[in-house]
Amino acid sequence: MPRYAYSAKEPGGEKVSGFRQGASAGQVAQELAATGMVPLQINEFVTHQGPSARHLRWLRPRVQTSELVVFSHQMTALVRAGISAVRAVRTLGESSRNGYFAEVLLDVAANLEAGMDIASSLGRHPQVFGELFVSLIHVGENTGRLEEAFRRISAYLTMEAETRKRIKSATRYPMFVMLSIGVAIVVLNIFVIPAFAGVFAKYGADLPWQTQAILVVSDAFVTYWPLGLMLLAAGIYGFRRFVSTQSGRIRWDHSKLGLPVVGSLFERIYLARFCHTFAMVSRSGVALNQGLRIVASAIGNEYMAQKILRMRDRVERGENVTTTAQAARMFSPVVLQMMAVGEETGNMDELLAQAAAFYEEEVEYDLKNLTDSLEPILISAIAGLVLIMALGVFLPLWDLSSVAR
Repeated sequence: MPRYAYSAKEPGGEKVSGFRQGASAGQVAQELAATGMVPLQINEFVTHQGPSARHLRWLRPRVQTSELVVFSHQMTALVRAGISAVRAVRTLGESSRNGYFAEVLLDVAANLEAGMDIASSLGRHPQVFGELFVSLIHVGENTGRLEEAFRRISAYLTMEAETRKRIKSATRYPMFVMLSIGVAIVVLNIFVIPAFAGVFAKYGADLPWQTQAILVVSDAFVTYWPLGLMLLAAGIYGFRRFVSTQSGRIRWDHSKLGLPVVGSLFERIYLARFCHTFAMVSRSGVALNQGLRIVASAIGNEYMAQKILRMRDRVERGENVTTTAQAARMFSPVVLQMMAVGEETGNMDELLAQAAAFYEEEVEYDLKNLTDSLEPILISAIAGLVLIMALGVFLPLWDLSSVAR
C-alpha cells in the first residue's frame, strides 16, 4: 500500500504534517477528515530509486556524512539568498566532486523541474537521504521554512560527524595495540617458535608442559593456517549474514550495550542521538507518533529502535510520552524528569535538547577516559604474552644452557 505525505490543520488551527498509508490520496483525505483535521496537501511519498540511478550502478553508491553536511550548508545559504530549489540543487550537482552524489543531485533537479516537490525528489534516493532528512525537508517545505529545515539538518549532521570523529580518535590507540598484539602472536607462532623448536629437538631435553603447549599451538599455526583462514572468512561471512537479519541485528545491537567498558558509552551515544533527533522533529512540527518512528529509524541501534517503536504504539493508544519512556527503561531518572516537565509545560523540544546535552557531557567524559579505562586490560594482555614467552621459551633455554655447561 503506498504512503502519502500530508499537511493538514487540526481543529484548533495548528498546522501539522506527517505520513499515512492508504489506497489513494482520497482515502487518506477521508481518514484525516474523520479525525477532525482539514487536509491541505497530500502527495504520494516515493521511496524507491530514481530512474536515472539505475544506470549508475557502476559508480560506488556512497556519500559521506561530511558531503551531506556541506550540501545542507550550501542549500541553506542558497535558499536564504532567494535562489530557487531547482537551480540550487542543479548547481551543487554540477560542482560536486563525488560522481555518484553529482548524478543523484542532477536527478533530484530533473524531478523538481518535472513538478515534483523537494521531499519526494530526495525520497527517491533513500540510500543517500534518510527518512529523517526527507521528513524534515517535507515539513519545512510545507510550512515555508525550508531554509530552517536545511539549517537544522546541517547542525544535526555536523554533530553526528563530530561524535564519530571523537569515537575514532578515542579508540585509535586501543585498536592499534590490539592489532599489534594479534600480529605479534601470528609472527611468534609461525616464525619464532618453530626456530626454537629445532633447538629443543636437537638437545632432546625434557620440556615443561608450558613449552609443549606452545609448540603444539605453533605447529597448528604452521600446518593448518589455510584452514584457519577459511574458518576466519566463514566466521566473518556468517556474522554478516546473521546481523543482516532483523532478529540477528537486534541481538547483536543488544549485546553491544552490555560490553565491558564501552557498552555504557554506546548506550549514552544512542540516548543522546534519541534526544537530539526527537527534539529536532518535535521543534519542526512533525506529529508525535510519526516523530517517534523517524527517531527509531535514525538512532542506529535496532534493539533500542524496537523499544522506541513500542513507545510509539503506546502513544497511539493514548498514553503520554513520559509514561511510555518509563516503561521502555532506557532513560535515567534525570531525563525522565525533564520529559515530564517538558510534557506538562509544552516545552518538550527544549528539555529534550537539554537532556541530549546532559548525555553528551557524559559521552565526552567517557571518551576522554576511555584510554585510561582500557590501558589496564591492554597492559595485562601484553604482560600475559610476555609471561607465556618467558615460561614457554626462555625457561627451557636456560635449562639447556645449564645442561651444556
